Amino acid sequence: MYRYFDIHSHLTFQDFDTDRSLIIEKMKEIGMGTITVGTELGTSQAAVELAHEHAHLFATVGIHPTHGEAFDEETFSKLAEDRKVVAIGECGLDYFRIDPNDTETKEAQKKMFEAHIVLALKHDMPLMIHGRPRKGSMDAYEDIIEILESTKHQAPNSKLRGNIHFFVGDIPTAQKFLDLGFTMSFDGPITFSRDYDDVIKFIPENMIMAETDAPFATPEPFRGHRNEPLYVEHVVRTLAEVRGADFESFRKTLVENALRVFGIPQN
Repeated sequence: MYRYFDIHSHLTFQDFDTDRSLIIEKMKEIGMGTITVGTELGTSQAAVELAHEHAHLFATVGIHPTHGEAFDEETFSKLAEDRKVVAIGECGLDYFRIDPNDTETKEAQKKMFEAHIVLALKHDMPLMIHGRPRKGSMDAYEDIIEILESTKHQAPNSKLRGNIHFFVGDIPTAQKFLDLGFTMSFDGPITFSRDYDDVIKFIPENMIMAETDAPFATPEPFRGHRNEPLYVEHVVRTLAEVRGADFESFRKTLVENALRVFGIPQN
């Protein structure tokens, strides 16, 4: 049984070129798994290759909304058939740095996101969704919810499902994702900011997960340094503390959630 499971990391990024093998071996030693997330075709292919080299690593394939790369459905469909691929993404909407009146960019992101949803339904796989609204707004989440609700309405018998990674939304937004059957995961910032405590307490125990988004979003006590999947323990501990949960019991639940949502077998 895995002791920890980081559901979102980027081990293929060049930040890990000097010590990737060492980190992966340390993860194996402590009984830790991770999902290496693709952000465009190159990193998606690399994630699949890396996952095949290590039993405790898995992969997602997709294009991040801020990448301008065209979505080749046939190529990504072939990648999705690989036994080590457990989700489609990282895909979604990112409005953080675009003008709120830039409808062209928003529509392009929506079209790309919808293509990922089609692929996920085709292969009966969960989505790994990236949503980043403008500061002080829930706009990206609102549009993601609208697209997911529309998909559910058009295909009511589909197995539309997945996870909202690096969730920074409020309770009403979380409830809408829960109503759609989507889980939410949290990262390093919860270890040094209390802004997320209320929503962390609100989400049901079986619908919450931990991640690192390594090499980004480093938790305390390692802020200022590169993040690693190994640091997910600090996210797990903070989640348990905020919720007032027994650490060991909650740790096991988070692993069970990850394996359930992404269809990963017990190791």
